[in-house]
Amino acid sequence: MRRILIIEDEQKIAEVVRSYLEREGYNVDIVDNGEEGIRLHEKRPYDLILLDLMLPGMSGEETCRRIRASSRVSIIMLTAKSAEENKIEGLQLGADDYITKPFSPKELVARVAAVLRRSSEGELLAEQLYLPDGLVLDRGNREVRRGEEKIRLTPTEFKILYTLAQNPQRSFRRAELIEKVFGYDFEGDERVIDTHVKNLRRKIESDPKNPKVVLAVYGVGYRLGGTTV
Repeated sequence: MRRILIIEDEQKIAEVVRSYLEREGYNVDIVDNGEEGIRLHEKRPYDLILLDLMLPGMSGEETCRRIRASSRVSIIMLTAKSAEENKIEGLQLGADDYITKPFSPKELVARVAAVLRRSSEGELLAEQLYLPDGLVLDRGNREVRRGEEKIRLTPTEFKILYTLAQNPQRSFRRAELIEKVFGYDFEGDERVIDTHVKNLRRKIESDPKNPKVVLAVYGVGYRLGGTTV
């Protein structure tokens, strides 16, 4: 059974969300602050965290940052901050999705299922792909390595890189990557891919300003480096 942690200080919202998720068969816990959320996740790791940004004490942004320092758990941010720069900041911190309040509980459940589906794809297939700049993508263990170094990626970042690596001769439009990574029902701005790619480059590129692994294709989107198109 998939386990979900809700970090939300508005009790009514947290209980409604838990009710909907439990109907779908998820095991759900609730805490009302970031410190307790981090402690609980370290004690009994979860498959996904629903994280409110406006928390008492430690902010949701700082909570996300600390969780991301040691875990690849899927994170969906819940917040009343609807400005584009807030969404971009959340994604740059490593969130996999971002939902603004008020939201439909049914939509939230669908988003949870989509993020978990993306994070679990390929778990049973042990397969290594060799990428430019000495990187190895291990699909079975959901790892990216350079030599002995293991590079921590979010599920979304891993899926973007894996999609490009599976098709090294192709240039992908942003809309195609959205479909591959987020699914057909994604309704946000396709430029969200740019934010995830920026985060991915920061982690895997020796020089993010001069990338060798994930290359931009002018007027199109992205492709794997070291290939000809």
